[in-house]
Amino acid sequence: MEKRKLKIRDLTLRDGQQSLFATRMPQAEIDKLLPLYENAGFYIMEVWGGAVPDSVMRYLDESPWDRLRIISKAMNGKSLLSALSRGRNLFGYVPYPNSVLEGFYKEAIANGLNVMRIFDALNDIDNVRDSIKMINELGGIADGAVCYTVDPKDDDQRSFFAKLFGSKPKKIFTDEYFVDKAKQMEALGAKIITLKDMAGLVNPTKAASIISALKANVSVPVDFHTHCTPGYGLASSLMAILNGVDILDTNIWYFGGGSAAPALELIYVFCQKLGIEVEANMEAVGKIREQLVEVRRSLAAFDLHKDKFPRDFNPLAPDALPANIDALFDKAIAAAKAGNEAELLDYCHQIEDYFGFPKPNELVRNAEVPGGMYSNMVAQLKQLQASDLLDDAMRLIPKVRRDAGLIPLVTPTSQIVGSQAVSLALDRKKGKPDYSTPSMQFTSLVKGEYGHTPVAIDPAFREKITGSPEEVAYDTTKYKTPENPVLPELGGVKLATNKEEELLLELLPAVATGFLRKRRTEEYNVAQQAAAEAEAARIAAEEAAKEPEEPITGEVLQAPMGGTIISVNVKPGDKVNTGDILLVYEAMKMENEVEAEHPAVIKRVFVEPGQVVGLEANLIEFEE
Repeated sequence: MEKRKLKIRDLTLRDGQQSLFATRMPQAEIDKLLPLYENAGFYIMEVWGGAVPDSVMRYLDESPWDRLRIISKAMNGKSLLSALSRGRNLFGYVPYPNSVLEGFYKEAIANGLNVMRIFDALNDIDNVRDSIKMINELGGIADGAVCYTVDPKDDDQRSFFAKLFGSKPKKIFTDEYFVDKAKQMEALGAKIITLKDMAGLVNPTKAASIISALKANVSVPVDFHTHCTPGYGLASSLMAILNGVDILDTNIWYFGGGSAAPALELIYVFCQKLGIEVEANMEAVGKIREQLVEVRRSLAAFDLHKDKFPRDFNPLAPDALPANIDALFDKAIAAAKAGNEAELLDYCHQIEDYFGFPKPNELVRNAEVPGGMYSNMVAQLKQLQASDLLDDAMRLIPKVRRDAGLIPLVTPTSQIVGSQAVSLALDRKKGKPDYSTPSMQFTSLVKGEYGHTPVAIDPAFREKITGSPEEVAYDTTKYKTPENPVLPELGGVKLATNKEEELLLELLPAVATGFLRKRRTEEYNVAQQAAAEAEAARIAAEEAAKEPEEPITGEVLQAPMGGTIISVNVKPGDKVNTGDILLVYEAMKMENEVEAEHPAVIKRVFVEPGQVVGLEANLIEFEE
């Protein structure tokens, strides 16, 4: 019987560094790793999308397109390269028309991208429909990602008897919900289906049920993407493996765990014990791991877990695991097979603790929100000098979600809901009615401009927030292409000089404007410097080519005042008599004739018509 194989999507160069180091990994560090990655044997490498286009321009002064091209060239087609996009929103925050979508996908594929993982924050199939179609038509691989989320915790404020005899709120985010979304994406042409758990909220039990349901209902490969923030990541990944997942998203050791996806090396140990072949060259992975130690140290200023640096671990080394830690892997597998979630989590947490990975974030787990959303709310309240309202704001998240159609919490909806929960807490503190200060984004969301919500929004609530009970979708025909101005101060060039740069302006206008202006300024300065150097070289060459100037030995006629030569009436060898006109020049708007003061022979003439001369400039030399 052929050994079962598990394909790996490596997230190290994109989601790993974004989750742990705020996407601050410069191209120079990536370049050091690429020769090692070429032979690592990963099925897919996620290298682009997400925060990369914004961050590399904003913080690193680098071109996103250059990053994609460099990685593609280095990999020589040995691993598929993938990016993450928000469907109709791409990397921005507004729905773009198809012309922008197609232009972007076309350029991305032409520059080496193979797989586009497409998701929508609302799981609205209409928002990913065109992207899936375009990616396939352009020769890429459409990866349809279903965003995992949970029903809000019960905040039922009905009376005691209503709670006792009434029905409980209907569960929306069931296994059937995710399977239905996956089947719709497959029908549209998705070649991979990903369960995208951006907040790490898929617990082992749910991982088992959803992955097995997906495997039973779709015919394309199933991928599982999760994070370790609340403490489920490693255990849920093991459950996904046991229930037939085809592709697993992981990071290499020093870029794994914590708020990132699980470390590949731990997954490898589990698979070795299960008799499953991990499709990766672990020797090559080991060489990358050795380099990542120094890369992570170079990113210390942005390291979210700098106090929890994982201990060195080589899973290929003999006796790599102490007996007691090796036994924990066996116990975790046994607990997973028995469906004992509590024991499975305990064993996985012991494994992670031994290796020095961060402990589960209890706040994130209890609040059931993405870690980034929580930290944004903390920062927002601190800025408003209202940190004491954090607990109130967190408790209001379920209400805001329900009022807004029970939306999943993923970029950008997580930021919209978090900010609105903060505003709601402030409204209540000030004695104002709820939603006295709805944000523009929340208003757009309730209006319908982000798409269809999982549950229909109450028309009365929509009217309260937007002024109309009617749902209004975003009209892409009203989209206005950002201005691409001419820069007269930089030689009259346009801000964006090619299609790639025009797309950056469309997707991230504010960041791209600053980035591209700097590029044009650098190019202008280089051109100016080159022109100056070329002119200096030309003058030097002309001077070098001239005959050495003969010294003046005879009588010299000098200019009595500064002016412009109008005409010269003599040439070398001419004999002149007293009173002959030698030349005419203009000074102080008057023409002046210069006459010979005595008979002489012209030896040299130093000026020519049109030449400007100064006071006492040499005009003519006479023979001795």
